[in-house]
Amino acid sequence: MLALAVTAITAALVFYTIAVFWERKTDYLSGKHLSLFILGLVCDITGTVLMSQLAGGSFKLNFHGITGAIAILLMLINVIWALVVYVHKSSKPEVNFHKHSLIVWALWLIPYFSGMLFGMFFRH
Repeated sequence: MLALAVTAITAALVFYTIAVFWERKTDYLSGKHLSLFILGLVCDITGTVLMSQLAGGSFKLNFHGITGAIAILLMLINVIWALVVYVHKSSKPEVNFHKHSLIVWALWLIPYFSGMLFGMFFRH
């Protein structure tokens, strides 16, 4: 199950990174970008649930647990915002979305790397 969890979390990183930087490069939000944002969120939630099961099935109130919960919430908000921008095709929310998605991606990296480091160096 650990391999599946790591694969899901890493797939989230790949999908989300491609979505953020491809969307920024093209300077508009397409259906393909939106699909990648959604896939990133689904993979992140899947990997997080699997990792949680491996850790005993409970939320840990520590640095990684808190930043991970915040990151998933921010990704969910980002996906909802992307849906609104995509459906309404409005330029002002889209400009703000470009900035927001990069910030969310950067913040998401904190629990990604802290989980990796804590898993490698502080496992019991």
